Amino acid sequence: METLSAHIKQKRRKYGLSQVELAERAGVGLRFVREMEQGKDTLRMDKVNCVLSLFGESLGPVKIEM
Repeated sequence: METLSAHIKQKRRKYGLSQVELAERAGVGLRFVREMEQGKDTLRMDKVNCVLSLFGESLGPVKIEM
C-alpha cells in the first residue's frame, strides 16, 4: 500500500513539477507541500484535496471495520 506522501511525490515528479510549482498551482504553501511529502502525521484534509485535485483525485473519510 502506497503512503500519501509517496503518492504525492510520485505524481509531482511524473508531471515534472517542483514543490514550489505544486504549491502555487494548488494554492497551498510550500511548507505544506514539504510536510505532506515528508509524511507529517496531521494534515488539513481540505489542503490535501487542493493538491490531489490537480491530479483528478480526492481524499475522503474511510470507514474502519472492526
